Amino acid sequence: MASNRYCIIMAGGIGSRFWPLSNTSTPKQFLDLLGVGKTFLQSTFDRFSRIIPVENIFVVTNDIYKELVLEQLPMLTENQVLLEPLRRKTAPCIAYASYKLLNIDPNANIVVTPADHLILNESEFLMAVESAFVFTENQDVLMTLGITPNRPETGYGYIQINHNEAVKGHPSIFKVKTFTEKPNREIARVFVDSGEFVWNSGIFIWSLKSILKAFSTHLPEIDSLFRDGVGIYNSPQEKDFIAKVYSLCRSVSIDYGIMESASNVYVHCADFGWSDVGTWNSLFNNSPKDEVNNVRVGNKILAYRSTGCIIENKTDRPIIVEGLTDYLVIQTDDATMIINKHNEHEIKNYASDVETNFKPK
Repeated sequence: MASNRYCIIMAGGIGSRFWPLSNTSTPKQFLDLLGVGKTFLQSTFDRFSRIIPVENIFVVTNDIYKELVLEQLPMLTENQVLLEPLRRKTAPCIAYASYKLLNIDPNANIVVTPADHLILNESEFLMAVESAFVFTENQDVLMTLGITPNRPETGYGYIQINHNEAVKGHPSIFKVKTFTEKPNREIARVFVDSGEFVWNSGIFIWSLKSILKAFSTHLPEIDSLFRDGVGIYNSPQEKDFIAKVYSLCRSVSIDYGIMESASNVYVHCADFGWSDVGTWNSLFNNSPKDEVNNVRVGNKILAYRSTGCIIENKTDRPIIVEGLTDYLVIQTDDATMIINKHNEHEIKNYASDVETNFKPK
């Protein structure tokens, strides 16, 4: 393993789309939603530890999740868990981690990844990351991984490329032409049919020098805030400094703040069975089914004349389901939810109504 390769795992989201399984105290990245015996965070860590030294893997999360991270990843030191006092989207998160690494290894080559994505073909995925590392190590470029689309998905961002203009010597790497955020179905269908677009995975690879230069150019006010901490990172004063910086820092994503503006953005195209598992329907599509096409997670579940359902039981109380098609039946100690899968966009509203009407813990 190359000693100058690092991984930054972003694990600060609250996962409200998977309520009632996921909530503020235990969001999606800390759950085993797929029933594989590991949480998303643990799976992500294990995946990257195959090519990156454990001591070079850092997790950025909200400060209320510090103990959860260390409990699930006990091999990390406290200095490898970066704590955000406020949620400020991905650009401040990446700036914080980048300046922390500057104090450790100015020659760092970095992969930045969400904590809660599904990768089915890990060998193919790691080959793509290795290839991207080789490309970014000695060039001033910003790289993202692009996924070959197999349907007009409206929940993902899209990247436009020219398949006839691959980088010489790197047949899977292309210069990015445009980014498009989550299009409607008609536009998504045009994108897929054109053959010019790939899904934006939200996984990035770049050298530390390149990303710091990009912050200085495209987000100078954020860069200035975090640059003032040089000499403070990895010291006892870091926590107080970060609290002050985040109180002054605006909320902006790395895609909007840098990637959509920079002229040195490239995409490594691959197909390794990727999903951001951002919805119950995507969870259904990526989970094993029983003989009648239901996803069952947990014990004490009985289903009769039901199909296309996700039935998950996090309690010792039995669940009996009869005559349902395409439903979510989720039972936890805090709540029981039974809704049509196609109405999952309403879940945030339902969770808000529970909060308003019943004042749960």
